[in-house]
Amino acid sequence: MQNLPFEFSHGGYIKEDTVQQRIALRPTTTQAIDVETDFDYLFPDIAKDPNSLLPADNNQDVIDKLKKLGEAIIDRQDPESEDTNSTIPPVYTYWGQFIDHDITANTDRAVTDLKTDITKDDFTPLSPDFVTDNLKNLRRPTFDLDSVYGDGPTLNPKNPTEAKDFYREDDPVKLKVGQNAEQNAKGEPVPGSKIPPVEDLSRDLPRNNKIATIGDSRNDENLIVAQFHTAFLRFHNAVVDWVRKNEPKNAQDNKRLFLRAQTLVRWHYQWLVVNDFLKTVTARGTVDSILRDGLKFYHPRNGNLFMPLEFSVAAYRFGHSMVRAAYDYNRNFTDQPGALTDATFFLLFTFTGKRDLGGGENGPGPSNTLPFNWIIEWDRFVNKESAAKRQRNSARKIDTHLAFPLSDLINEGSGGEDPIQKLLRHLAKRNLLRGYFLSIPTGQSLADKLGIKKLTVEELKQGNSANLNEALEPFLEKTPAWYYILKESEVRAKGDSLGEVGSRIVAETIIGLIKNDPSSYFYEREPVHDHGRERDRERDHNHDHDRERDHNRVWNPSKGVKLPNGGEIRVINDFLKFAGVLPA
Repeated sequence: MQNLPFEFSHGGYIKEDTVQQRIALRPTTTQAIDVETDFDYLFPDIAKDPNSLLPADNNQDVIDKLKKLGEAIIDRQDPESEDTNSTIPPVYTYWGQFIDHDITANTDRAVTDLKTDITKDDFTPLSPDFVTDNLKNLRRPTFDLDSVYGDGPTLNPKNPTEAKDFYREDDPVKLKVGQNAEQNAKGEPVPGSKIPPVEDLSRDLPRNNKIATIGDSRNDENLIVAQFHTAFLRFHNAVVDWVRKNEPKNAQDNKRLFLRAQTLVRWHYQWLVVNDFLKTVTARGTVDSILRDGLKFYHPRNGNLFMPLEFSVAAYRFGHSMVRAAYDYNRNFTDQPGALTDATFFLLFTFTGKRDLGGGENGPGPSNTLPFNWIIEWDRFVNKESAAKRQRNSARKIDTHLAFPLSDLINEGSGGEDPIQKLLRHLAKRNLLRGYFLSIPTGQSLADKLGIKKLTVEELKQGNSANLNEALEPFLEKTPAWYYILKESEVRAKGDSLGEVGSRIVAETIIGLIKNDPSSYFYEREPVHDHGRERDRERDHNHDHDRERDHNRVWNPSKGVKLPNGGEIRVINDFLKFAGVLPA
């Protein structure tokens, strides 16, 4: 592990000289983990088939047309109309972002790893073999929360960990949590109402000179994902308290206590990802069919887990279309009467360490830590009944219409008007160019490979503006995978979940990664009691039978931590309640 060899950013594309400038100007944080694991193609045969790719022989023309398509899918409607709303609560947008940061990093750092540049007007798509040989994932593709834990606490002062600053000095098995400010950096009182429970002002990321001291700086790039990461810090600490109270044998020493708490946090997280997150964003029945019938497409390569490029570069970027231009964030920042102002996309990207917590260019004014008036009210983000009304407490539909602010990400690039910087801040163009650059198979070829009926030309054009159909015309037979997956959701699932192609790739990858991790919840191990006598509780049973069962049973929340009322952690609402950031 190293100290910040580079900074991650939102789908970020970072040049080495920019990195060195930022390191010189700002305090360093610690990376979650310093590793290199493999990217590969889920379907390498079609990735190597020119007929399954966008043409590479007229690359300048394709690049120009992809930019026009990217421009055409930005929604210029303000305010957003109700017909852009899905039935998915907004928390799933940012939960998805948190997941992405936990398992992937690097598809955008092509300029340093692959020695080329997607901002050029004539870049050449890379061969799949070159991509897999040279592009490495800077995350383990396991749901182990290294962005939260790093390499763990320092339990022996003579052997400090790189993540030692993430943990409390007075209780080293617990993670630090930041305090909310009641005054701004000038000493002026913060306006607005306090967020219940009003006495709880421990709802920020821990910070050093305003910069978050966490394992992945991307989790402080916007306020919602930062508050979601804060919930994980709080959840871990609450699990530590729960183990101390309910499993005293596992709290006899700090090492045992930390490992037990960490395991429970990871298993709750993984179970929720499969049984809440995936079941919400994928087509009905997809997850259950994989759990029942097994994986059909994702299998480790040479015994090793890998991150599929079709997932990370195309299918999993569906969440970009779910981002709203403004949110019903809390009682202070909403569109309701009496609010201070609306919770716009701009403000949500301003109250982060990158923007000096409200300072920076055009910001409302700096704070040292997150002001108390910006604590999130999670009940406005998690309610499926409210989301079903397709109003503001919904994510946007998964479709080919992206919120206007995604055409100019304020935390990307230098903020100047240089054409290169403008491209890097335009998320839709960047996604399309990246897919072309990394030789991602077209949507039609993925559908054929999965045995799913392809979208017709009529479906691809359905509901589009004349401008969008004009930009799409060159891609009707060979459609970029990212766009295809969004359109499939739009026309076949009304934007309320992914369609079949997107669902299968996303669910196969996530379940495949978890099921092929022997430390995951799919392979429960009882905590060690009594100095290695791991199955003392089973001595009255048939040992051979129980040993086999031990290796094959699947953990579930009935065996995990419980809410004060005895309730189990079965949906994200329960998780947030246990963390104490959502009132029970």
